[in-house]
Amino acid sequence: MQHKPNLRIGYGVDVHQLAAGYPLWIGGIQIPSEFGAVGHSDADVLIHAICDALLGALALRDIGFHFSDQDPQFKGIDSKILLEKVFQLISEKGYGIVNIDATVILETPKVNPHIEKMQAVLGAILNLLPEELSIKATTHEKVDSFGEKRAIKAYASVLLFKH
Repeated sequence: MQHKPNLRIGYGVDVHQLAAGYPLWIGGIQIPSEFGAVGHSDADVLIHAICDALLGALALRDIGFHFSDQDPQFKGIDSKILLEKVFQLISEKGYGIVNIDATVILETPKVNPHIEKMQAVLGAILNLLPEELSIKATTHEKVDSFGEKRAIKAYASVLLFKH
């Protein structure tokens, strides 16, 4: 059998509906907004996409497999706790993170002013420097549910290395 390098790549995506009366959590911080993401947990799409990317890199299924939205213990849970548990799982498997590249799709409010704080919060959990944790934001140019401010989406890719 051919030797393979000890690198693994993972990809994650998450979508949540937006509605009035909910807080808007993105990247572990609450962003002031008249609407927020609807979900079983705090509906932090960025963290959920990162969790799925981390789990996917090691073929460990997805966030819903590990933290079911049918399980009352996860109702309203802070997604940073889920990220900590996922990071612990990949660490126990002998892997660390080389880097993460993520994109948030949201028409409004603007995400860019909050990216440095997100990098600090998530970097502290994942033991990453800001230059190892890329977070970008874009709109959907007023097209479809994302552009019409009815939904939020995040994509994330991650590169892992074996210790």
